[in-house]
Amino acid sequence: MKNNYSFFQNADCEYFPCHKVSDTGSFNCLFCYCPLYALGKNCGGNFSYTENGIKDCTDCLIPHREGGYQYVNDKFPQIAELAKE
Repeated sequence: MKNNYSFFQNADCEYFPCHKVSDTGSFNCLFCYCPLYALGKNCGGNFSYTENGIKDCTDCLIPHREGGYQYVNDKFPQIAELAKE
């Protein structure tokens, strides 16, 4: 696999896979806790908010699919801006 650093899978995890997918073989666990969560509505993912105002990322696969590593890394400047505040 090219760019091995950009993919990790823990099939032994009790939550694997943490989202409903048809192909677990390509499910990437590298960003188990999504760093994009902090971006709120600007993360670019398929999310909703619960009645209590909690961001629900159940239907988002951005960090877990092919190309997700690059997508997350491209968003790091926005995350860094949040860290300044």
